[in-house]
Amino acid sequence: MIPQDRRRFLGSTATAFAGLFAVSCAPAARMTAGAGLAGGAGVVGPLQKDPAGVIDLPPGFSYRVISRLGDAMSDGGTVPDHADGMGCFDLGNGEIALVRNHELTPQHDSGGAAGPAYDTVARSLVPLPGGTTTVVLDAATLAVKRQYRSLAGTIRNCAGGITPWGSWLSCEEDTRKPNGRINKEHGYVFEVPAAAPGLVDPVPLKAMGRFNHEAACVDPATGIVYLTEDRDDSLLYRFLPTKPGELARGGTLQALAIDGMADTRNWTGADIAVGVPTAARWITLDNVEAPEDDLRQRGAAMGATLFARGEGIWMGEGEMYFCCTSGGAAKEGQIFRLKPALHGADMLDLFYESPDIAEYSFGDNLTVAPNGHLIVCEDQYTEVVDNHLRGITPQGGAYDFARLTMQTELAGACFSPDGKTLFVNAYSPAMTLAITGPWPA
Repeated sequence: MIPQDRRRFLGSTATAFAGLFAVSCAPAARMTAGAGLAGGAGVVGPLQKDPAGVIDLPPGFSYRVISRLGDAMSDGGTVPDHADGMGCFDLGNGEIALVRNHELTPQHDSGGAAGPAYDTVARSLVPLPGGTTTVVLDAATLAVKRQYRSLAGTIRNCAGGITPWGSWLSCEEDTRKPNGRINKEHGYVFEVPAAAPGLVDPVPLKAMGRFNHEAACVDPATGIVYLTEDRDDSLLYRFLPTKPGELARGGTLQALAIDGMADTRNWTGADIAVGVPTAARWITLDNVEAPEDDLRQRGAAMGATLFARGEGIWMGEGEMYFCCTSGGAAKEGQIFRLKPALHGADMLDLFYESPDIAEYSFGDNLTVAPNGHLIVCEDQYTEVVDNHLRGITPQGGAYDFARLTMQTELAGACFSPDGKTLFVNAYSPAMTLAITGPWPA
C-alpha cells in the first residue's frame, strides 16, 4: 500500500485493521493446549523422498522453486544468500508479493545492492549487504513477474513480521556499533511497504528498541507490535505506538512479566507447565536504544520474565504464538501462546514443549496455517536429524510436514493470501519454495 493510502487507512477503526489483516494472513482457529507426537500422528501421511534432493513432502504435495541464489533481478542485481524471514502480501491486480529477509553481515556478498542504504561499507557508497528483496508473483500461476532489492544497508536481517497495513517489519539481529567498517549503530527494526517498487528510505524505528531483534507481529485490534529477541536470556516485548500504524512516530516499549515466575525456560525444572494460562503484566522500559546492549538485563532486573531464545512469532485469531528455540527440559524448544486482552490481564501459556530431538528440534520461524495448525521451521545444525517443517495441531500434537534434505535451515514460512500455497526459504544456498497440496481440513 502506498504511503498516501496508508495515511488514509490509519484513520480507520480497529475493525478495519482486522479486515485488512485477513487479506494478508488467514487467521488461525483457536487452539487448545496439549503436547506430544501422538496428537499429530497421521495428519498428512509419511514423507515421500524427493528425487531432486531438496525437500521431502507428504503424499499429494509438491513444490516448485520460485527464486534462488544468483538469479538475475529486475534492478540489475542478483538474488543474495541467507534467505530468512518472509511475509506474503496481496498487491491487488492479480499480484502477490513476497518480502524476504537476507541475514547478511558486512563480509557477505550483497548481490550488487546500490542506492539508498541505511549504512555503507567503511566510508564508501557500497551498502552493507543485509536487507530485503521483494519477489512479485502472478497470484494465479506463481510466475515471477519481477524481483528486486527493497531494503539495503542493514546487518543480519533475521526475521520480522507482516503489518495490517501492508508492510514488512525487517528486524536486525545484530547490535554492532561503528567500528571502522560500519558507520552506524545497528539492532533496529525497519519497515518495508510490500508495494514499494524499489529500495525504500531506510528509517530505523528506534523507539522499538535496540537489541537482538528476531521477529514481530501486530495485533490488528490495537496496532500493538509484539517483538521477540534471540538471546538465551531474552524478553518478550511489546511496542505501544503513539499512533497505531505509524510506527515512525514513536511510542512506548514494554517487557512481559509474570509475577512469581522470573524464568519460563524450564532448563532446571518445570518453571511453567504446558497448558496452564497465567496472567501477565507489562513493564515499561527506559533508555530503549540501549547503547550497552543491556535492555534485556535491565528489564529482567525490573521483574520481566526470561525466555530461551525467542524467535518466530505470528498472530492468529485473537492470540499469537512464538517459538523459544532452546527452551524446555530437553532444550529442544518451546512454543508459547499469548492472548492479549482489551480489558484485564493478557494471558500466557506454554502451548507445546518438545520432549526429544526426534519430535521437534530448535523451532525458529513459524506461521499459522488457514486450518489453525502451526507450521514451524527448524533451525538446528547436527548430524543427528535433518531440519523439518513441523506441524503442530490445534490440540498441541507435533507431526512431520516436510524434511529438508539440504544441509541448511528452513525459514520464512508464510501462506499465500488464498491459503493454498505455503512459501518457505532454504537459508543457504538461498532458495524460495512454493508448496501446494491437500492441506488437512
